[in-house]
Amino acid sequence: MPPASTTVVPVLPEQVAGGDGARHIANPLREGLRLERIPEPCTMVICGATGDLTVRKLGPALYNLMLGGFLPPEFSVVGFARRPISDDDFRELLRQGIDQYSRNRPVKPSVWKSFSQGIEYHAGDFGDPDSYTDLVKRLDRIDRDRGTAGNRLIYLAVPPTLYPEIVKQLGAAGLAETGEERRDAKRGWVRVIVEKPFGSDIGSAQKLNREIGEVFRESQIYRIDHYLGKETVQNLAVFRFGNGLFEPIWNRRYIDSVQITVAETVGVEGRGEFYDQTGALRDIVQNHALQLMTMFAMEPPVEFLASDLRDEKLKVLRAVKPMTVADVADNIVRGQYVSGWVEGHKVHAYRDEPEVDPESETETFVALKLSIDSWRWAGVPFYLRTGKAMPTRVTEIAVQFRREHPGRAHPTGRRDPAPLRREGPRPGPADSQREHGLPLRIELCGRFARCVRDAPAGRDDRGPLALHAGRRGGAGLGDPRPGAARLD
Repeated sequence: MPPASTTVVPVLPEQVAGGDGARHIANPLREGLRLERIPEPCTMVICGATGDLTVRKLGPALYNLMLGGFLPPEFSVVGFARRPISDDDFRELLRQGIDQYSRNRPVKPSVWKSFSQGIEYHAGDFGDPDSYTDLVKRLDRIDRDRGTAGNRLIYLAVPPTLYPEIVKQLGAAGLAETGEERRDAKRGWVRVIVEKPFGSDIGSAQKLNREIGEVFRESQIYRIDHYLGKETVQNLAVFRFGNGLFEPIWNRRYIDSVQITVAETVGVEGRGEFYDQTGALRDIVQNHALQLMTMFAMEPPVEFLASDLRDEKLKVLRAVKPMTVADVADNIVRGQYVSGWVEGHKVHAYRDEPEVDPESETETFVALKLSIDSWRWAGVPFYLRTGKAMPTRVTEIAVQFRREHPGRAHPTGRRDPAPLRREGPRPGPADSQREHGLPLRIELCGRFARCVRDAPAGRDDRGPLALHAGRRGGAGLGDPRPGAARLD
């Protein structure tokens, strides 16, 4: 007989898994444990370290990763920019950004003490070879002092116009060499992260690809869109392909329309020069919104590998129906925000923002209707819209299902079916999702933290919006006067 203290527990069918013919019993002691691999020790070089992206996004993201135990203690940061400041000044700049923008604010002194010990600042000009020679010496010293093993992650937090010069100088200084390519005996990997917008058109994007590819191998280049780090985006494929309820109805027979909304309550926030050269179409639609659309509309990939996902998303983009000039005028609306109030705060008109051309026709709002000519989506309109200084901040995919019958009877008491929604930010980089009843909401995570983590691992008012339709082939905005609001 077994001892009295022995408990025999039956193995339930759901505890047995194995897709290769083998049967594996799930370990209940691993329930709730983090399974992510912590990246190797490395030094992250941020080019453009005193800019808005670093202060508002990268600094808080790195701090949150360190706070959550997702970075090794040897992890180091070197800020590289023109501004002549000290290491302590740079640390204070990052700390202020964390205190203001991090979801885990204010800074915890014990965590900051450990994190800040690995933060340094390197002042220099991006076009000066001597600046990169000195940077190499600094990185070699950090390798010796902190044990980062020659692993380097270079983040280009600068306008895309500076990418070619910085990449060229990195190559000349030997900072693009990895592993056996290095002239010294040191091993380690080198990776470079480039952000959107990637060029201004197809020609400039191809040229930029060639220039970066002349220095870095394709396996070293990480072109990131931080929206792909959102939990909803990463769960879209699982939600569709792993769910017997939704995949059979994810097509034109059951879905009437799809609406993708990316709305922000803030204006350009001191980034007038950048935004006036970019606009809502290039800042949000051509990357973030289209990525959401392709993830939603793509066919099942052969495997969930980066190359397979890219291939399926590309098929969706190729199936988007091209527009004529008349189609653009009928299916696209562009606009600029004018002066007004949002969430109790005074907002200046876009043309009155610092570093914005007073005669600018750059759009801060755009809404468009796209059609995908494929078997699954033919006849289903996809509505994409985005804007700044909007009355509500929301990132949402709303699915409108078709009505099953034309009669008055409806289980919700409504004439129109309620949309299925997926929205909202979820703090933390953990790979999890929260479920709700219909309307379903699967919340989003800290996408910058996820993207930064994955690269080293190798993997009240209506708002002051004035709408002005561009009737000249979508090229014009009209005269957005304060208080104006019209749709042509």
